[in-house]
Amino acid sequence: MKTATADPATAVRPARAGLLTRMKRSYDRHWYAWAMVLPVVLVIGVLIAYPLGRGVYLSFTDANELNVAKQLGATEIPATYQFVGFDNYWRVLSGADGEFYPKLLWTVVWTVSCVFFHYTIGLGLALLLNRKVRGRSLYRVLLILPWAVPAFVATYIWRMMYNSESGIFNAVLGQLGMGPVDWLGDTFMQKVAVIGVNVWLGVPFMMVAVLGGLQSISSEQYEAAEMDGASPWQRFRHVTLPGLRPVSATVILLGTIWTFNMFPIIYLMLGEANALHSEILVTYAYRLAFGSVRDYAGAATYGILILSMLLVFAVFYRRMLNRQEVAR
Repeated sequence: MKTATADPATAVRPARAGLLTRMKRSYDRHWYAWAMVLPVVLVIGVLIAYPLGRGVYLSFTDANELNVAKQLGATEIPATYQFVGFDNYWRVLSGADGEFYPKLLWTVVWTVSCVFFHYTIGLGLALLLNRKVRGRSLYRVLLILPWAVPAFVATYIWRMMYNSESGIFNAVLGQLGMGPVDWLGDTFMQKVAVIGVNVWLGVPFMMVAVLGGLQSISSEQYEAAEMDGASPWQRFRHVTLPGLRPVSATVILLGTIWTFNMFPIIYLMLGEANALHSEILVTYAYRLAFGSVRDYAGAATYGILILSMLLVFAVFYRRMLNRQEVAR
């Protein structure tokens, strides 16, 4: 006897409830979870959503120091700035302001250089510390120390070492018979100097993260590779690197976002007046907002563009990694 069954392809599915209906059902069923999440949502809304929304709004206006609302004594002057649509974005992206593309190029060079040295040096140190050597715990503590030093303290210490007259680097060059270098005055040397400081600060994080990834790789994989006659380089390429892929993907993404937005090193190391040709996008946006003539609309436009570029990079980076995982 044959039993009649419904064809899944032709079966009529019930209409999906709307978003509000589903939220109401979820609230009725999990009201306690909503109550626990509500304070966090409110804090995020006040600290992140409102400033972000305000920044997006200002990027579509011509707000500056002269036309925003202000209080002069007992007189309250209302805001007179106007909505200008996409004019700010067009002025920046078309290159009419003359600052965006040169600073974007330097920001990309700064980010790629720092993340490259962060990861490669951190990987090398992690490989060394993953071996059984005498004093390994002491080495780990010493190598993590730069991470524990506040960025502004480290920056001022490095600034003293880069001093062209009394700094240690020029003293060493003098002992070697070489002339002094204007580390913080010459544009090219400024860029070399800030990359060196950021690498010094960022390597410990990469080292710790990669070391954790190395210790999660099973020793049986190395033993199997050795039994198959794999050389050290082949074990590194076919066992270590694939085993580090999840950790590497995450720390490189985080490192890129942090470095792209690394404000304190360049601002504190070079100062506002001395860094006109070594600014990255973030420090330039800060100067627009808090410089001598405050351009709030321009700063907001740069901020939204920076956020957009990082979002696009994160999405494509994750998709690329997912495709590589599927292809393996």
